[in-house]
Amino acid sequence: MSATLFAFGITTLAGMATAIGSIIAFSAKRTNYRFLSVATGFSAGVMLYVSFVEIFFKGSAALTQRFGSYWGEWLNVASFFGGMLLIGLIDFLIPNKENPHETHLENEFIPLHKRKPQVSSGIDIRPSTTSLQPHGKLLRMGLFTALAIGIHNFPEGLATFLAALEDPKLGIAIMVAIALHNIPEGISVSVPIYYATGDRKKAFVYSVLSGLAEPIGALLGYLFLLLFAGNASGQIPKEVMGVLFSGVAGIMVYISLDELLPTSRAYGKGHDSLIGLISGMAVMALSLLLMRPAS
Repeated sequence: MSATLFAFGITTLAGMATAIGSIIAFSAKRTNYRFLSVATGFSAGVMLYVSFVEIFFKGSAALTQRFGSYWGEWLNVASFFGGMLLIGLIDFLIPNKENPHETHLENEFIPLHKRKPQVSSGIDIRPSTTSLQPHGKLLRMGLFTALAIGIHNFPEGLATFLAALEDPKLGIAIMVAIALHNIPEGISVSVPIYYATGDRKKAFVYSVLSGLAEPIGALLGYLFLLLFAGNASGQIPKEVMGVLFSGVAGIMVYISLDELLPTSRAYGKGHDSLIGLISGMAVMALSLLLMRPAS
């Protein structure tokens, strides 16, 4: 039970990083885009390295032990691309007119630090545009962004939870990567909702709710696995965990290539994105080496 609570706890911490993004949007005098670029690049580096070096091979070991080297490897690869297919279908099905990872310009944040947004007769004037946008459209954009991020966070939460359940140290590393990934998402939810309502509290609450999808997704996913795949002792069989680990590796690779790296490139200058990516890989590699006992 303690291992389950630990896994659930760090999954919750990863999800709550959206609140940090919201706080940054409201409190920072200037948004440090280079930090966001390096941070999201770092997150991608951690995810890519741990997916290809650790998680994929954990899945392979469990599946080959149960099904033999030939069919076990086939199932491992199928699960890896199945994870990519799952997150790809989520991307396709959710509302995506408003990009959750859109870069917000510096002058968009200026009214966030004033007592009231620039509002005139029910119209919100966004500094980054020359056109007037009705509040309803901005509110809809913010809510759709929160919904899109929330749905994305379901499999991310399950990935963090399963990794922590199997290997707490690996789970912590993934939690850090997911948390860094969630900071810009918190900004993306808060900005349009605040512009539409002028209410910092409401913007913050929706940002937090989008992040809560991670522990909720982890809990629902775990209960579903226990109900339909758990054995008599209340544990998930190794071969099921193998399929899940390979699928998680696919999900994390997809997120890194489709979301994190493009976001990092959009926020950064020069080689900021690459510096973050390589740093994330190096830190993850060093952590894995230090965690291994000396023979």
